[in-house]
Parts: sequence; C-alpha cells; structure tokens
Amino acid sequence: MLDKPDASRRKALKFLAGAPMLPLGLGATAFLVGCGGDGDAVAATAPAPTPVTPAGATFTTAEFTGMAAPTLANPAAMATTTVGSSLKVSFSDGSSQTYKLAYQPFFITGDMVPDGKGGSILAGGYFDINNQPIIDKSVAGKERQFYSDSPDGTSLLKIDGAKVAGVKGNTVFAVVQFEYTTRDQAGASAYGRLPSPIGVLTLDQDPATGKLTLVKYHNVDTSSVNGLWITCGASLSPWNTHLSSEEYEPDAFTASTNAQFLAFSKNLLGTASVVANPYFYGHMPEVTVNADGTASIKKHFCMGRISHELVHVMPDNRTVLMGDDATNSGLFMFVADKEKDLSAGTLYVAKVGAGFSIDPAAPGADLTWVNLGHATSAEVEAMAKSNLPTDIMDVRTTDPSDPTFTKIFVGGTANWIKVYPGKEKAAAFLETHRYAYLKGGSMGFTKMEGTTVNIKDKVAYSALQNMIDSMVLNNAKGWNAQSNITIPTALNAGGVMQHNLAGGQKDLGGAAINSEWVPVHTKALIVGKDISADALGNTADPDQIANPDNLKFSEKLRTLFIGEDSGQHVNNFLWAYNVDTKKLSRVLSTPAGAESTGLHAVDEINGWTYIMNNFQHAGDWSGLHAKVQATLDPLVRANYKDRFGAAVGYLTADTTSVKTTKA
Repeated sequence: MLDKPDASRRKALKFLAGAPMLPLGLGATAFLVGCGGDGDAVAATAPAPTPVTPAGATFTTAEFTGMAAPTLANPAAMATTTVGSSLKVSFSDGSSQTYKLAYQPFFITGDMVPDGKGGSILAGGYFDINNQPIIDKSVAGKERQFYSDSPDGTSLLKIDGAKVAGVKGNTVFAVVQFEYTTRDQAGASAYGRLPSPIGVLTLDQDPATGKLTLVKYHNVDTSSVNGLWITCGASLSPWNTHLSSEEYEPDAFTASTNAQFLAFSKNLLGTASVVANPYFYGHMPEVTVNADGTASIKKHFCMGRISHELVHVMPDNRTVLMGDDATNSGLFMFVADKEKDLSAGTLYVAKVGAGFSIDPAAPGADLTWVNLGHATSAEVEAMAKSNLPTDIMDVRTTDPSDPTFTKIFVGGTANWIKVYPGKEKAAAFLETHRYAYLKGGSMGFTKMEGTTVNIKDKVAYSALQNMIDSMVLNNAKGWNAQSNITIPTALNAGGVMQHNLAGGQKDLGGAAINSEWVPVHTKALIVGKDISADALGNTADPDQIANPDNLKFSEKLRTLFIGEDSGQHVNNFLWAYNVDTKKLSRVLSTPAGAESTGLHAVDEINGWTYIMNNFQHAGDWSGLHAKVQATLDPLVRANYKDRFGAAVGYLTADTTSVKTTKA
C-alpha cells in the first residue's frame, strides 16, 4: 500500500534536500516556454511537508528510477532542464519511500543577483586583472558586460561558525567557476578569450526543508594568480576547499602568435601591448572560502602543467588523481609532502601494462608509475617567471634527422624534442605533456576528463570522453606502441574506466611511493555505443552513456553520477550508476545543445544530501541537431536569454509527492 508519511509517528528524514522545490505557475512563465515544473525557472516555491522515516529504522539502500529521453512529441522538454526520474529509499524495517526528483536553480547566468552589500552583481560576469567589468562591444549600441553561458565546476560546503547578513537558517556556501563564454553578441567565438571568473554563493539553508536560497554572490579576485584560464571541472577537497582547474594549457611555444591566447591576454590585462606569460596557466587553483562569503585563491604550480579537468584527493589528504583532457593525455598522480597541503610534492605519470581494453568483460591492465620529479609550488612559479620555452627545450614540428631529438606526440601532432641540460625540472613541471612522453609515460589516452573515488571499495574512476585518435591502433594522430593503450577501432561514445587502488608501491625507478591510494590496475567499467543516426539525430545509443565528462561518487548512495559532454546525444544527460546493482538510470536531461556540468554529489550538509548540477551552452547547434534545430531554437532562445544564459543549481526531491510503502 502507498500512502503519505505519518509525521505523528515518524522522525524526519533529511535524505535528499527536497522541500520545497517545484516552482508554482511555470506554465504561465514566459521564461520557460511552458515547460512545466521541472525546468530552470527561479520562482516562488510551494510549501511542502518534511519527509519522514519509520521510527527505529535506518537507511539501507537507494535506487534511482530513470526517465525516458525527451522527444519532439514534447519539444519544450527538450529545450530546458527536464527531470522525470525518482529516488526510492529503503529502510531496515523493510519499508521504503519514493520521491519524485526535480531541479532547483539558484540563477540563470546574466541575472542580476544580490551582492550582499545592498546592491546587485551580474551572475557569471567577467572581470579583468583590475576587477573591472569586461565589456562586450561587438554590437554598437548594445554594449554590456560579458557573462558566461558555461558554468562548470561547483562545490557545496559549510564553514563552521559562518554567519552572513540575510541568512535566516544555516549558512552554506557554493563555489561556482565559469569555464568560458561561447560567443560575443555579434556571434564570433569567445572561447578561451576571456579570463574565467569564479563566484562564491552564500546560501540560506532552511533547517526544516533543506531548501537553498541565494543570499549573496561574491566574485573572487583572481589578480594574485594572474587570472584564470578555461576553468573546467572541480572538486571539494577533504579539507573543505574548492579545487579548480585550468584546461588545455596554452602551448608556450606558439602562445605569442596564438589569436586565442592573445585575445585572452588583452581582455585580462586591458592592453595588447603586454602579453601574459603562458607558463602562468595550466595549473591547479585552490579556492578557500571565508566565513563572510568572500574567498582567497592560490595556484599550485607543482602539480604538473597539463589539461587539468577534475582532480580528486584521496582520503589520505595527500594523494591526488588528476584528469588530463587532451589528445595524447596521461593518467597523472601527485603525492603531497604533507596532508592538506598541495604546495609541495612528487608528480607521477602512469605506465599502462599489457592487456589494456575498453571491453568491460576484459581483465584490464596493470599500472606502474613514472616519477617525473619533486618540486614546491614556489620554485616552479619562479621557473615560470624566469624561463622562456626555448630556454627549457628544443621543439621541432618537422623531423630534424638528428638522433639527439626524440619523436613524441602532443595534441595529436608529432614533435621532435630534446631537453637542455639542467632544465629537467622545468621541463617536468612546465612542459609536463612533452616531458612525460619523453620519460616513458603512457601518453595515449584521449580526453581523460573527470576523476572520483569509491572509498569503501578502494576504486577510482576516470571518464574518457571518447576513445579515438591516439588510442586506436596505427592511428596517425598520435598512436604509439610504447603507451600500450591500444584499441582496434575507435569508440566515439567513450566510457568510464575503473582503477583498483593499493599501497606499498614503488615507482619504475625503484623508489617507494608514499601513498596507500595508488592506482595499480585499470579496466573498463561502462562504455557507450555508437549507432547510425536515429530519428532525432543521436549518433550514440540514447539509452546508454555517451561522452562522459563530470564524474562524482556518492558513498551514501553507492552511486556513480555521470554527466555528459556529448556531441552524439541531441540532449545530454546526467546518469546514476549503482556500483552494486549495475543499474544505469537517466536522472536529468539538459537543454538540447548543452552539456551537463558542475556535478557534485554531497552526501551530507547539516543532515541534507544534494546533487549539484549545472549546464553549459544551451542551443550550441551542430550537424547533430539538424532534425530538431528549427523546432527547438526559438524555445531555447526564449528560455536562456537568446542562448547567452545557463543554469546553476541542484537536483532535489519533491516531498509533496513522496510515497511510502509499509513494511
């Protein structure tokens, strides 16, 4: 029998922050174009009872029931964030409760939101090195501050003792970084041409319902770290700081003639007469939130200058597994000298053994580790200031027919390199991709994105957005036999790898690795499936993952959350994969042309559980969308500020529709 929970005989269940969260009256809200109650509107919410748990019972398991992918039968659902999934929570007395899920945004980028000083600030707005707004002047008469359509890495956290004016309940903070903006008002690409902003949101958490309400938005001053370059995925450190990223490190050898980097430099510094130092970018920033909702930032120069996507710190507070979102990328690891301090340590790159496979049924391959060197952040930063790229190594893009050079691949392109004597440490930490290849690391992965860890099982996970180019046998774009990363044919849809973790390991030079959380074996966990285009245009099976990007694991839910950045699904999805039951459930659908970002599975803050989720670049049309673009484009434009806006928010449970099954 299904019924509503009996509050008189049960205690409160603070399980998935959920009440109230389904907005009222959205059918009449032009912003959502009649998309119903699961969209991105920031609106008033209905009061709702608090979900409750059987007296004396304890939580046992959680199970997601997935939703169908939206279709053109309901174009409005394809043109916004849509949630049709549910969560079933089971208890030790045999009873269960099922919650309909929904999406609650804090804002749409481009909204004016409270600055905590009695005024307002542009959400996702861009600022230069002097903290002055960067103005889009591309259309005469329509000058305005640039703002991002691409929010990404998000961390939800609390600071003991924090209290901010305007908060009536519990003070909670979210750090949100904005990777880029897709285009200016004239339609020209703005990707990588603006310094990435980071915002700290002060949120008012209702103690009775778990609902989060934005009270204050603070733009982090990044001038002390020379601004930020393409901040992508992020994670929350065990010591409660936001670990950011700088993706696609600018090639220092070509930066002076790279139009993208020169535009970034001009927008950052406010002048074209000075060019930013490319060696200041491609590092790992760390944001520390203050009790008043402001924050400070620093960059760790000693963690390798790679395509940092999403790092994850292991439970020892020292071992960091790092995604590397590039062609000819590697699996990197950093082991800090001290707990909760990433300012000094040893950098490693994995060497993949025989047996590598993307078939989940295959046994997989062992991993060993190449020690690239030890450094402090301060000494690498000093090297970044004092070295030109031509001081560190000689790089050629055509064969010099000189045996002192070694052929490597970077970004799918052949390089011939040699490191100058005495510059090995500078090469390791400032030219990490090239040096790791030279030292024998397996630099054959393609777009290794998010990383996360399952602590109980001592397993880490890495997303490969696709499995192409340098992974494919004899492919001209960077395949090499030494990597052992060899698959017979490409899989565009990508997949997720799992790595067993262990202690007592030595690097390939025979030195002990001071960590109990070293990846020692890798195999495929779950992969997508390429198909011929279906009726909507999908070129990957819409009922399986495609092009995974963000990964986060919930220990409480025993669930791996997978966010897509797919050029093969017309709508990208957020998936929940239960590692015990192996059940894959579609939880959320982003607007067509958008990708799922900002994923953060928060097991508990003041007794409530949250799943943070944003999206980027709605309506970023390509040939994939040929069958739907004409129908969906006007809806997406109406929903998201003519495609310039994107949502920052979280997945919640609707406690107005909770159903209880009695034991």
